[in-house]
Amino acid sequence: MYIFLSHLSLCDIMIITNVVPKTLQVLVTENCRISLQSCYTQMYFYGFSTTTECFLLSVMSYDRYLAICDPLHYSSTMKHGLPQILATVCWLIGFFFAVITDIFILALDFCGSNVIDHFFCELTRVLELSCSDTKMIDICVTIFSIIGTVQVVFVIVTYICIFTSILQMSSITGRQKIFSTCSSHLAVVSIYYGTLTALYVAQTRRHFQTLNKVLSLLNTVITPLLNPIIYSLRNKEIRLALIKIFKEKPIKC
Repeated sequence: MYIFLSHLSLCDIMIITNVVPKTLQVLVTENCRISLQSCYTQMYFYGFSTTTECFLLSVMSYDRYLAICDPLHYSSTMKHGLPQILATVCWLIGFFFAVITDIFILALDFCGSNVIDHFFCELTRVLELSCSDTKMIDICVTIFSIIGTVQVVFVIVTYICIFTSILQMSSITGRQKIFSTCSSHLAVVSIYYGTLTALYVAQTRRHFQTLNKVLSLLNTVITPLLNPIIYSLRNKEIRLALIKIFKEKPIKC
C-alpha cells in the first residue's frame, strides 16, 4: 500500500507544480500571458498526471481487495516487485495517452481570439480557440471517459466485495481496523472521481463555465492537498509518530 501511496504522492506533486505556480503568478502580478509552448507543456503534464492517478487509484482498490477478501493468497499474488510493475504500467499508460493527445493538439491551427477562459491551459478551453477539426481529440477524450467509467465501476465492485467481507467478520476490532484502512482510500477515490465526473459534465455545458473553474480548482489544488491529510491522519502509526515528535521536541522561548 505504501508503494502505491508514494506514487500517488508523486502524481499530486506533479499536478500542483504544473498548475499552481502559473496561477499564483497571474493572481499576484496580473500577468495573464503564457506562451504557446508553455501551454502545450502544461496540458501535457496535467493529462499525464491525471490519467496516471486514475489508474493508480484503481490498482490500489485491487490491492485492498486482495488484502481483505483473499488474504491467504495476498503475499503470493502481490509478490516482491509486482506493485512496482503495476505502478510503472500506470505511469506508462498516462504517458502514452498524454503523448497521443498532444500530438493531435500540435497539429491544430489556432485563429481569432487567444484568450483562454480559465486559470490554466485546460484542454476543452484551448480547443474552443482552434479553427481546425478536433474530431480525433474528441475521440481520445471519449475513449478516456469510457475507460474512466469502467474504472469507477471496478472500484465500486471491489468495495462491495470488501464491505461484504468486513460484515462477515466476527471480530469487531478487525472490522474497525480494516474499515479505517479502506475508508481513507475510499474518501480519496470519492473526492477525485467525483470532481472529475462533475468537471466532465460541466465541460459539456457552456453556461457552467464558472462551475468548471471551481471544480478544476478542487481537482488541481484541493484534492492533492487533502490526499496526504486523509491518509496520514487516519493512520494510527503516523499519528503516534507525530505525537512522539512533538512531545520530544524542546520548545525554545
